[in-house]
Amino acid sequence: MKISEAKFAGSSTRISQKPKRKLPEFAFIGRSNVGKSSLINMLCSNGRLAMTSATPGKTKLVNHFLINDSWYLVDLPGYGYAKLGQRGRDEIAAVIKDYITNSEELRVLFVLIDSRHDIGRIDVDFIAELGEHGIPFALIFTKCDKSGPNVLAAQVDRDREILLQQWEELPPMFCSSAQTGKGREEILEYIENILKTA
Repeated sequence: MKISEAKFAGSSTRISQKPKRKLPEFAFIGRSNVGKSSLINMLCSNGRLAMTSATPGKTKLVNHFLINDSWYLVDLPGYGYAKLGQRGRDEIAAVIKDYITNSEELRVLFVLIDSRHDIGRIDVDFIAELGEHGIPFALIFTKCDKSGPNVLAAQVDRDREILLQQWEELPPMFCSSAQTGKGREEILEYIENILKTA
């Protein structure tokens, strides 16, 4: 898939505030500072589309971007940022849950995992919740340029083992790097194939 146009279509905190035009949605989420905004910008070949920040917890809204005038890329707030305090985390959790459980246009939720570390308990719990709600998802390992190929492969295998303690079958998985563009073609092809069968 070639992305020829990507433009901001609106922010919301409730499902009722989503863009009125109904199109397939592909959403991206992960714990704070996992590299979500950088990945989105890389996918769209636009360094300024999603706001990147060295400060975790920057995204607090559900941001819709209209891609090729035919589908939405949705940037969700990061979860699990401790410095926000419990009330702030609860508010963001409510925004996230409202979107992922009530958006009828959501086709796939991409859950981002930092490839340099073992998958966290907060990620495992979040993924388990997706299973309980029957939400289709895929995993994207980020920052895959930061490790050598053997170290990366071993880490992904370790994360698979952790997930297989709860799951009989694992979702699609992608390795990505916002710096090198790794994974871009595979992720966009995956989205394109879903759009074709929608």
